[in-house]
Amino acid sequence: MTRIATIPLQRTLTDAVQKAQQRLAQTQLQLNSGKKAKDLADLGSAAVRTLSARSALSMQAAQSAATTRLGTTLSLYEANITAIDTIAGDLRTQLMTAVGTGATPALGSAIESAFSQFRSALNATDGSEPLFAGAQGDAIPFKPATLAETAGTTTQAAFGNDDVRASASIGGGATLTYGVTASELGDGVLAAFRTLAEAGPIGASPSAGQAAALKTAIAQLDAALPQIRGLNAANGLRQAQIETLGARAADRAALLEKIVSDNEDADYGQISMDLMQRKTMLEASYSVFGKVAGLSLVAYLR
Repeated sequence: MTRIATIPLQRTLTDAVQKAQQRLAQTQLQLNSGKKAKDLADLGSAAVRTLSARSALSMQAAQSAATTRLGTTLSLYEANITAIDTIAGDLRTQLMTAVGTGATPALGSAIESAFSQFRSALNATDGSEPLFAGAQGDAIPFKPATLAETAGTTTQAAFGNDDVRASASIGGGATLTYGVTASELGDGVLAAFRTLAEAGPIGASPSAGQAAALKTAIAQLDAALPQIRGLNAANGLRQAQIETLGARAADRAALLEKIVSDNEDADYGQISMDLMQRKTMLEASYSVFGKVAGLSLVAYLR
């Protein structure tokens, strides 16, 4: 015989059991996903802040990728400008030795080798386009293919670049101009190679005219080296600027990621405690429900 009050009590306990089951299921879902909620709507008031942080984080990631690419390009500039500096400096030393000793047994081949390396550095690419061509992506920055072709050539004829300097956005509305052109980098060294080419083949010992040409070429290299090193120094300053911007970007990204994590990621320590508590509550609900369901007046009327 069931008491009149038992049915409403069972319904109340059933509702309590269902709620306990839902809370436990929600906690288990958080444990499995590692997230506080299954979607942004469940985050409530934190959803707006999370969306804003995610949007800023996406923009920061795009800016970081662009900065990384720019840093790579500047490193390629540095490598090739340094190579041209070394080529010009070594050639100057060899010419001075030849002038000082009056012997030039291997000077001709040394000049040809230096020219080949110089041409290769000026025509270097970033994998798709020439580094020193300005906006002329399909042009050859330095045209003469051999030392002999530099004889009588002009700057306009020898170089295929324009005067457009590459630039890139570096965040905060700022733009960094970083391009270097082949003509500003190599014109002075070209003058020295032109002088040497016009002097003709140099044998074991130079003629009086060739000795004078060697001295002229040394002076031309002396004039060219400060320009080359100035361009390299300016490129180094840009690299330092990019590194600073990269460090700041990493700090901003870390802050934004923390904001997103604080809003979205579940606290595993808290989840473990909640899981234990809600399991206990559900087991207690089952126990109470079982006892209430088993109540009957028969036991008291006997």
